[in-house]
Formats: sequence, C-alpha cells, structure tokens
Amino acid sequence: MNPLRSATLVVSDAAAAASRYVDWLDYRIIETGPLDASLADSWQAPGSAGRASVVLRPASGKKVDLRLVEGDPVAAFQPLRSHGWAAIELCVADVRASHLRLRNGPFEVIGPPSENPGLPSIHPMQVRGPDGEIVYLTQILQGGPGSGLPQAHAAVDQLFIAVLACADLEASAAWFRQQLGLAVAPPFEIAYRMLNQAFGLPADRRHRLSTATQAGEICLEFDQYPEAAVQRPQHAGQLPPGMAVCSLTHPDLHAIPGPWLSRPTPRTGAVYEGRRVGVLRSPEGALIEVMEPRT
Repeated sequence: MNPLRSATLVVSDAAAAASRYVDWLDYRIIETGPLDASLADSWQAPGSAGRASVVLRPASGKKVDLRLVEGDPVAAFQPLRSHGWAAIELCVADVRASHLRLRNGPFEVIGPPSENPGLPSIHPMQVRGPDGEIVYLTQILQGGPGSGLPQAHAAVDQLFIAVLACADLEASAAWFRQQLGLAVAPPFEIAYRMLNQAFGLPADRRHRLSTATQAGEICLEFDQYPEAAVQRPQHAGQLPPGMAVCSLTHPDLHAIPGPWLSRPTPRTGAVYEGRRVGVLRSPEGALIEVMEPRT
C-alpha cells in the first residue's frame, strides 16, 4: 500500500480552488473548515491557523487526499524554481483524454502528453494551477501488482508520488532513508522538460532524479535542481506557497530517529482519523507529516 496519505497545497481562495479540482479533476470535497491552530503550530506556521481549508478525495474513493489551505500570495514565488516540495503526481486513466479536457480550463498545460525513453512505464503531462501549484497527470502504462505503480480506477485518480526539489539529491535521499527507512533507487538522468523550461535551459539538458519506495510502492521522487534554484520564499509564520506539506504513513513512529519538529500526537479529521502524527523537516526545509498506519 502506498504510504502517501495527503499533500497540502497553499491557495489564495480555498473554496474557489476546491471548485477547480471538483469541476476539472473530479475530486470530491470531504471536509471543510478553518485550519486547527494546534495543527498549524505543529508545522511552525501559526499564521496559517484559522485560515480556510478544504480536504478533497479522488472520485475512486481512495483515501489519498489533497488538502487546500488558504495563504497570502507570495510575489517572489516562482513554481519549479525553488527547493522543497515541487509537485504532486496523480495517476490518470488516459492522459490524452485528460489533455483534451484540461487544455481550455483553469489549469494551464505546461507540458502536453509526451513519452520519455528514460521512463518507459509512464506517459505524463503537467499542468499549473492558478495558485502556482504544479500537478503531474500520469498514465501508468505498466502498473499493477509488483510494479510499484498504481492503476487508475477513475479518469483522474489518486496522488501516488510527491516530487521533492533537492539542493543535494544524495544528501536528501540519505536523510529519507535514515529517517523513514525508505528504499531509494540509484539516480538516473533524463531530459527533464519541466526543469529546462523553468530555468531556461536547452531542451535536451539532462537532470538527475531518483525514486523512493516503501514496501515496494513508489511514493517519492527526488529531483536534483540546478544551481540557480533558491530557497522557497514565504511569509513569516505561514506555510510556504505551492505544495507545503507531504503526509506519509509509517509502520513504527518509535523507529524514527528525528529530531521531530513536532512530536507525534493524536489528531482528528478526515486526513488523520484519530491517528498519531508527527512532523519532520527535510534538509531542504520541506515539511513531512508522518502518521501511524491505517487500521
């Protein structure tokens, strides 16, 4: 079972953003309300307390949620140009059908469907939301049991990979291996069009990336970012813009060496369902929630 439980995205208007995910990506609203102050404090983002938030779930009903939290726009934020959580990746049944549906909608297509010889098992496209969030929509060509990749059970289905923009891929991979016991694949290189577009590099420039798995399921991607990448700009006391938090389950919270940014504590709500959850911060400064497994 993929350990990804949720991704938290910062948006300027939670209700409007939720409508886009419902109308264009078939997600369902399962929870709304102000962000709990204790939860915001656990992220060291007290300025996000009380802000409107919405939790969405894919049409398939898979319990892998997207959480939208309102935040003040950050003028200096440029998607795909800073370290930290860079993108969410959702599996789709037919990427070309998704492209036809989305190309005239509120999500800007920044990468139409393409095939990459370095990644023969997937057929991806990429879009950017009005709040600067980056969403990869990927058709799995060789998925199912034993592949480490899911099969879509709806036109747009679950979050299955969170993409981390790394200043030092090897250091980040080692940290996730040590802290969470993830198995990290050796890095490989591809002509990465999203990074080349974002940094104004030649289309054939190659970049290193790696993937991490838990119990054989791919859940994270580590991208080595160019030297021109910067620290994510953000308002003091608020969550960073774009993708702000990645939430994962873990079989044994006691085995995590830490140090914890916030120690595990029980939390209620659709994402947590009463389970204990703690918070870590990666070498890039990215926030990771780690919670007890599903029962």
